[in-house]
Amino acid sequence: MDSPFSDQSGISRDMELKKSAEGTFLRVFRDVPPSHYLLKIQSFSSLKIFKKFVSQKFDAGDYKWKFCLYPNGDKLEGHISVCLELSEVDSLPTGFEINVIMSFFVFDQLRDKYFSIQDGSVRRYHSMVTEWGISEFLDLETFHDPSNGFLVNDTCVFGAEVFVLKNTFKGEFLSKMNAPLTQFHTWVVENFADLKDERYISESFGPHRWNVTLYPNGHQHAKGKFISIYLSSDQFLKPNLFVDILLRVKNQRTDSHVEKKALNHMLSPNDTAWGCSNFMSLDTLKDPKQGYLVNDSCIIEAEVKVRFWEYTV
Repeated sequence: MDSPFSDQSGISRDMELKKSAEGTFLRVFRDVPPSHYLLKIQSFSSLKIFKKFVSQKFDAGDYKWKFCLYPNGDKLEGHISVCLELSEVDSLPTGFEINVIMSFFVFDQLRDKYFSIQDGSVRRYHSMVTEWGISEFLDLETFHDPSNGFLVNDTCVFGAEVFVLKNTFKGEFLSKMNAPLTQFHTWVVENFADLKDERYISESFGPHRWNVTLYPNGHQHAKGKFISIYLSSDQFLKPNLFVDILLRVKNQRTDSHVEKKALNHMLSPNDTAWGCSNFMSLDTLKDPKQGYLVNDSCIIEAEVKVRFWEYTV
Protein backbone atom coordinates (compact mmCIF):
# COMPACT_ATOMS: atom_id res chain seq x y z
CA MET A 1 0.00 0.00 0.00
CA ASP A 2 1.27 3.50 -0.85
CA SER A 3 2.27 5.71 2.06
CA PRO A 4 -0.34 8.41 2.74
CA PHE A 5 2.33 10.97 3.61
CA SER A 6 4.91 13.08 1.79
CA ASP A 7 7.90 14.47 3.70
CA GLN A 8 8.39 18.21 4.13
CA SER A 9 10.17 20.30 6.76
CA GLY A 10 11.46 23.82 7.33
CA ILE A 11 9.77 27.14 6.59
CA SER A 12 10.43 30.30 4.61
CA ARG A 13 8.65 33.65 4.55
CA ASP A 14 9.01 33.77 0.76
CA MET A 15 7.13 31.73 -1.80
CA GLU A 16 9.19 28.69 -2.69
CA LEU A 17 9.05 25.27 -4.25
CA LYS A 18 10.33 22.31 -2.29
CA LYS A 19 11.07 18.98 -3.92
CA SER A 20 11.18 15.59 -2.27
CA ALA A 21 11.14 11.99 -3.37
CA GLU A 22 7.33 12.18 -3.14
CA GLY A 23 6.81 15.26 -5.30
CA THR A 24 6.99 19.05 -5.43
CA PHE A 25 5.34 21.36 -2.88
CA LEU A 26 4.48 25.05 -3.14
CA ARG A 27 5.05 26.84 0.18
CA VAL A 28 3.63 30.32 0.51
CA PHE A 29 2.04 32.80 2.93
CA ARG A 30 -1.34 34.19 1.87
CA ASP A 31 -4.07 36.43 3.27
CA VAL A 32 -7.10 34.34 2.28
CA PRO A 33 -8.20 31.56 4.66
CA PRO A 34 -8.70 28.00 3.39
CA SER A 35 -11.99 27.58 1.59
CA HIS A 36 -12.99 24.09 2.75
CA TYR A 37 -12.02 23.48 6.37
CA LEU A 38 -10.74 25.45 9.38
CA LEU A 39 -9.82 24.10 12.83
CA LYS A 40 -9.17 26.41 15.80
CA ILE A 41 -7.53 24.77 18.83
CA GLN A 42 -7.60 26.78 22.08
CA SER A 43 -5.49 24.33 24.11
CA PHE A 44 -2.87 22.69 21.92
CA SER A 45 -0.94 21.40 24.95
CA SER A 46 -3.96 19.29 25.94
CA LEU A 47 -4.17 17.86 22.42
CA LYS A 48 -0.57 16.63 22.53
CA ILE A 49 -1.51 13.65 24.68
CA PHE A 50 -3.34 12.19 21.67
CA LYS A 51 -1.60 10.51 18.76
CA LYS A 52 -4.19 11.57 16.21
CA PHE A 53 -7.04 14.07 16.05
CA VAL A 54 -9.79 13.42 13.46
CA SER A 55 -12.21 16.21 12.54
CA GLN A 56 -15.88 15.99 11.77
CA LYS A 57 -16.90 15.50 8.13
CA PHE A 58 -16.82 18.39 5.69
CA ASP A 59 -17.84 18.65 2.02
CA ALA A 60 -15.55 19.34 -0.93
CA GLY A 61 -15.91 18.31 -4.56
CA ASP A 62 -19.10 16.26 -3.91
CA TYR A 63 -17.32 14.02 -1.40
CA LYS A 64 -17.02 13.82 2.39
CA TRP A 65 -13.62 14.39 4.00
CA LYS A 66 -12.01 14.45 7.44
CA PHE A 67 -9.00 16.49 8.49
CA CYS A 68 -6.43 14.53 10.51
CA LEU A 69 -3.83 16.14 12.75
CA TYR A 70 -0.92 14.31 14.37
CA PRO A 71 0.33 16.79 17.05
CA ASN A 72 3.49 14.74 17.66
CA GLY A 73 4.02 13.49 14.13
CA ASP A 74 2.89 10.30 12.45
CA LYS A 75 6.18 8.73 11.34
CA LEU A 76 8.78 11.12 12.74
CA GLU A 77 8.70 12.67 16.19
CA GLY A 78 9.32 16.38 16.50
CA HIS A 79 6.97 17.31 13.66
CA ILE A 80 3.31 18.05 13.16
CA SER A 81 1.73 15.82 10.53
CA VAL A 82 -1.47 16.57 8.63
CA CYS A 83 -3.64 14.38 6.45
CA LEU A 84 -6.93 14.31 4.52
CA GLU A 85 -9.05 11.21 4.95
CA LEU A 86 -11.77 10.26 2.49
CA SER A 87 -14.97 9.58 4.46
CA GLU A 88 -18.01 7.39 3.75
CA VAL A 89 -15.90 5.07 1.59
CA ASP A 90 -18.43 2.25 1.89
CA SER A 91 -21.02 4.33 0.01
CA LEU A 92 -18.74 4.80 -3.02
CA PRO A 93 -19.01 2.48 -6.05
CA THR A 94 -16.68 -0.49 -6.40
CA GLY A 95 -13.43 0.46 -8.10
CA PHE A 96 -13.83 4.17 -7.38
CA GLU A 97 -10.93 6.52 -8.08
CA ILE A 98 -10.77 10.16 -6.97
CA ASN A 99 -7.94 12.45 -8.08
CA VAL A 100 -7.31 15.53 -5.96
CA ILE A 101 -4.96 18.45 -5.40
CA MET A 102 -4.72 19.42 -1.73
CA SER A 103 -3.33 22.20 0.44
CA PHE A 104 -2.75 22.42 4.20
CA PHE A 105 -2.61 25.59 6.33
CA VAL A 106 -1.49 26.97 9.67
CA PHE A 107 -2.34 30.53 10.71
CA ASP A 108 0.33 33.12 11.58
CA GLN A 109 -1.55 35.08 14.26
CA LEU A 110 1.06 37.85 14.50
CA ARG A 111 1.02 38.77 10.81
CA ASP A 112 -2.57 37.75 10.01
CA LYS A 113 -1.45 35.38 7.25
CA TYR A 114 -1.88 31.70 6.47
CA PHE A 115 1.19 29.57 5.84
CA SER A 116 0.19 27.10 3.12
CA ILE A 117 1.81 24.00 1.66
CA GLN A 118 0.20 22.87 -1.59
CA ASP A 119 0.93 19.40 -2.85
CA GLY A 120 2.09 19.84 -6.45
CA SER A 121 1.18 16.25 -7.29
CA VAL A 122 -2.27 14.91 -8.11
CA ARG A 123 -3.08 12.35 -5.40
CA ARG A 124 -5.21 9.32 -6.22
CA TYR A 125 -7.71 8.06 -3.66
CA HIS A 126 -9.06 4.53 -4.11
CA SER A 127 -10.08 1.53 -2.00
CA MET A 128 -6.48 0.81 -0.95
CA VAL A 129 -5.47 4.43 -0.21
CA THR A 130 -8.04 6.61 1.54
CA GLU A 131 -5.60 9.07 3.18
CA TRP A 132 -2.98 11.45 1.82
CA GLY A 133 -0.98 14.02 3.74
CA ILE A 134 2.35 15.55 4.73
CA SER A 135 4.29 13.86 7.50
CA GLU A 136 6.69 16.76 8.14
CA PHE A 137 4.22 19.58 7.71
CA LEU A 138 5.88 21.71 10.43
CA ASP A 139 8.61 20.94 12.92
CA LEU A 140 7.61 21.49 16.54
CA GLU A 141 10.49 23.85 17.26
CA THR A 142 9.30 26.20 14.52
CA PHE A 143 5.69 25.78 15.60
CA HIS A 144 6.43 26.65 19.26
CA ASP A 145 8.70 29.61 18.44
CA PRO A 146 6.65 32.68 19.56
CA SER A 147 8.17 34.86 16.84
CA ASN A 148 6.54 32.74 14.11
CA GLY A 149 3.01 33.38 15.40
CA PHE A 150 1.68 29.85 14.88
CA LEU A 151 1.08 29.13 18.59
CA VAL A 152 -0.07 32.11 20.67
CA ASN A 153 -1.37 31.61 24.23
CA ASP A 154 -1.62 27.88 23.47
CA THR A 155 -4.03 28.69 20.61
CA CYS A 156 -3.48 27.72 16.95
CA VAL A 157 -5.45 27.43 13.72
CA PHE A 158 -5.10 24.78 11.00
CA GLY A 159 -6.95 24.36 7.71
CA ALA A 160 -7.27 22.42 4.48
CA GLU A 161 -8.41 22.73 0.88
CA VAL A 162 -9.10 19.81 -1.43
CA PHE A 163 -9.93 20.20 -5.13
CA VAL A 164 -11.31 17.19 -6.96
CA LEU A 165 -10.27 16.87 -10.60
CA LYS A 166 -13.16 15.88 -12.83
CA ASN A 167 -12.85 14.74 -16.43
CA THR A 168 -14.85 17.43 -18.24
CA PHE A 169 -12.29 18.18 -20.93
CA LYS A 170 -12.85 18.04 -24.68
CA GLY A 171 -10.14 16.50 -26.83
CA GLU A 172 -9.33 16.66 -30.53
CA PHE A 173 -7.12 14.50 -32.70
CA LEU A 174 -5.26 16.11 -35.62
CA SER A 175 -4.66 13.44 -38.21
CA LYS A 176 -3.02 15.31 -41.08
CA MET A 177 -3.08 18.52 -43.06
CA ASN A 178 -4.77 18.02 -46.39
CA ALA A 179 -3.07 18.69 -49.72
CA PRO A 180 -3.25 22.40 -50.62
CA LEU A 181 -5.92 23.56 -53.06
CA THR A 182 -4.86 26.57 -55.12
CA GLN A 183 -7.45 28.91 -56.60
CA PHE A 184 -6.75 31.72 -59.08
CA HIS A 185 -8.80 34.69 -60.18
CA THR A 186 -8.18 37.56 -62.60
CA TRP A 187 -10.34 40.67 -62.36
CA VAL A 188 -10.15 43.29 -65.11
CA VAL A 189 -11.41 46.58 -63.68
CA GLU A 190 -12.48 48.79 -66.58
CA ASN A 191 -13.29 52.51 -66.77
CA PHE A 192 -11.36 53.22 -63.59
CA ALA A 193 -11.84 56.98 -63.89
CA ASP A 194 -15.61 56.48 -63.73
CA LEU A 195 -15.59 54.46 -60.48
CA LYS A 196 -17.52 56.67 -58.06
CA ASP A 197 -18.70 54.15 -55.45
CA GLU A 198 -16.69 53.59 -52.28
CA ARG A 199 -16.05 49.92 -53.05
CA TYR A 200 -16.47 47.27 -55.74
CA ILE A 201 -16.58 43.50 -55.29
CA SER A 202 -15.46 40.92 -57.84
CA GLU A 203 -17.49 37.87 -58.70
CA SER A 204 -16.88 34.88 -56.42
CA PHE A 205 -14.40 32.17 -57.29
CA GLY A 206 -13.38 28.76 -55.93
CA PRO A 207 -15.27 26.36 -53.63
CA HIS A 208 -14.85 28.73 -50.70
CA ARG A 209 -16.48 31.54 -52.73
CA TRP A 210 -13.66 34.03 -52.36
CA ASN A 211 -14.03 37.52 -53.74
CA VAL A 212 -11.78 40.55 -54.08
CA THR A 213 -12.90 43.92 -52.76
CA LEU A 214 -11.48 47.11 -54.28
CA TYR A 215 -11.70 50.59 -52.77
CA PRO A 216 -10.66 52.70 -55.80
CA ASN A 217 -10.15 55.83 -53.70
CA GLY A 218 -8.80 54.10 -50.58
CA HIS A 219 -10.33 52.82 -47.37
CA GLN A 220 -10.30 54.55 -43.96
CA HIS A 221 -6.99 56.40 -43.39
CA ALA A 222 -5.84 55.60 -46.97
CA LYS A 223 -8.60 57.62 -48.63
CA GLY A 224 -7.40 59.90 -51.41
CA LYS A 225 -3.85 58.48 -51.32
CA PHE A 226 -4.02 54.74 -52.04
CA ILE A 227 -6.21 52.05 -53.49
CA SER A 228 -7.24 49.42 -50.94
CA ILE A 229 -7.67 45.72 -51.82
CA TYR A 230 -9.02 42.89 -49.65
CA LEU A 231 -9.80 39.21 -49.98
CA SER A 232 -12.86 37.80 -48.25
CA SER A 233 -15.30 34.88 -48.41
CA ASP A 234 -19.08 35.05 -48.48
CA GLN A 235 -19.53 31.65 -46.86
CA PHE A 236 -18.95 30.22 -43.37
CA LEU A 237 -15.31 29.13 -43.12
CA LYS A 238 -14.16 25.95 -41.45
CA PRO A 239 -12.07 26.30 -38.27
CA ASN A 240 -8.32 25.69 -38.50
CA LEU A 241 -8.25 26.98 -42.08
CA PHE A 242 -4.78 28.06 -43.23
CA VAL A 243 -4.30 30.07 -46.43
CA ASP A 244 -1.44 31.47 -48.46
CA ILE A 245 -2.76 34.66 -50.03
CA LEU A 246 -1.32 36.68 -52.86
CA LEU A 247 -3.03 39.83 -54.14
CA ARG A 248 -1.50 41.63 -57.11
CA VAL A 249 -2.03 44.68 -59.30
CA LYS A 250 -0.50 43.58 -62.58
CA ASN A 251 1.90 45.72 -64.55
CA GLN A 252 0.64 45.43 -68.15
CA ARG A 253 3.98 46.38 -69.71
CA THR A 254 6.67 44.87 -67.49
CA ASP A 255 7.01 42.34 -64.72
CA SER A 256 7.07 45.04 -62.02
CA HIS A 257 3.81 43.95 -60.41
CA VAL A 258 2.67 45.32 -57.05
CA GLU A 259 1.69 42.49 -54.74
CA LYS A 260 1.04 41.68 -51.09
CA LYS A 261 1.38 38.23 -49.51
CA ALA A 262 0.27 36.44 -46.37
CA LEU A 263 1.75 32.98 -45.77
CA ASN A 264 0.18 30.45 -43.38
CA HIS A 265 -2.46 33.00 -42.49
CA MET A 266 -5.18 31.50 -40.30
CA LEU A 267 -8.70 32.51 -41.22
CA SER A 268 -11.61 31.78 -38.94
CA PRO A 269 -15.39 32.20 -39.25
CA ASN A 270 -14.97 35.51 -37.38
CA ASP A 271 -12.57 36.94 -39.96
CA THR A 272 -14.26 39.26 -42.42
CA ALA A 273 -11.37 39.98 -44.77
CA TRP A 274 -7.62 40.11 -45.22
CA GLY A 275 -5.84 42.75 -47.24
CA CYS A 276 -4.14 46.12 -47.23
CA SER A 277 -5.60 49.61 -47.04
CA ASN A 278 -2.47 51.23 -48.52
CA PHE A 279 -2.04 48.60 -51.20
CA MET A 280 -0.76 50.96 -53.91
CA SER A 281 -0.55 54.71 -54.19
CA LEU A 282 -3.03 56.39 -56.54
CA ASP A 283 -0.24 58.49 -58.04
CA THR A 284 1.65 55.36 -59.11
CA LEU A 285 -1.45 53.64 -60.42
CA LYS A 286 -2.56 56.63 -62.50
CA ASP A 287 0.90 57.48 -63.87
CA PRO A 288 0.66 56.50 -67.57
CA LYS A 289 4.40 55.80 -67.65
CA GLN A 290 4.14 53.06 -65.03
CA GLY A 291 1.94 50.63 -66.97
CA TYR A 292 -0.56 49.67 -64.25
CA LEU A 293 -3.51 51.58 -65.72
CA VAL A 294 -3.76 51.07 -69.48
CA ASN A 295 -6.73 52.28 -71.50
CA ASP A 296 -8.33 53.21 -68.16
CA SER A 297 -8.27 49.55 -67.06
CA CYS A 298 -6.27 47.79 -64.35
CA ILE A 299 -5.86 44.08 -63.70
CA ILE A 300 -6.14 42.62 -60.18
CA GLU A 301 -5.06 39.01 -59.63
CA ALA A 302 -5.70 36.80 -56.62
CA GLU A 303 -4.05 33.49 -55.75
CA VAL A 304 -5.33 31.58 -52.72
CA LYS A 305 -3.78 28.31 -51.50
CA VAL A 306 -6.03 26.63 -48.94
CA ARG A 307 -5.01 24.01 -46.35
CA PHE A 308 -6.75 22.78 -43.24
CA TRP A 309 -6.27 20.14 -40.57
CA GLU A 310 -8.44 17.05 -40.73
CA TYR A 311 -9.38 16.24 -37.14
CA THR A 312 -11.79 14.20 -35.08
CA VAL A 313 -13.24 14.96 -31.65
